Amino acid sequence: MRVNLLNANFRQHKGMTLLEVIVALAVFSIAAVSITKSLGDQIANMPILEERTYAQWVVDNVMVDARLETAFPDIGKKDGEMELAGRDWYWRKEVVKTTDDKFRMIRISVSNDARYKRIVAQVSSYVLNPE
Repeated sequence: MRVNLLNANFRQHKGMTLLEVIVALAVFSIAAVSITKSLGDQIANMPILEERTYAQWVVDNVMVDARLETAFPDIGKKDGEMELAGRDWYWRKEVVKTTDDKFRMIRISVSNDARYKRIVAQVSSYVLNPE
């Protein structure tokens, strides 16, 4: 009689069916493929993000230098070159007249080639004539 109770108890606690195992594996495989694709896309974008980060540092450095000048900037363009992280960066500073003569807009553009075919980063700011 004791053996019959064990057999009856065993029958009530069945494991997963084959269909449940297949569905669980399908869900896991879809999730694994999605995660792998996402990681691959992120790794593929790393060089682009690195280039943009360095270009942003260059544009920020040039803008800080422009803002630290004590004289009111003259209207026009000035080109320059800077080395950062083992790369050559080319920057262009444009000073533009605004509708108010007391202000000038400074626009800094940074490119990774001397012809400025592709602007990697750009920032603008305004300066006030202290006089």
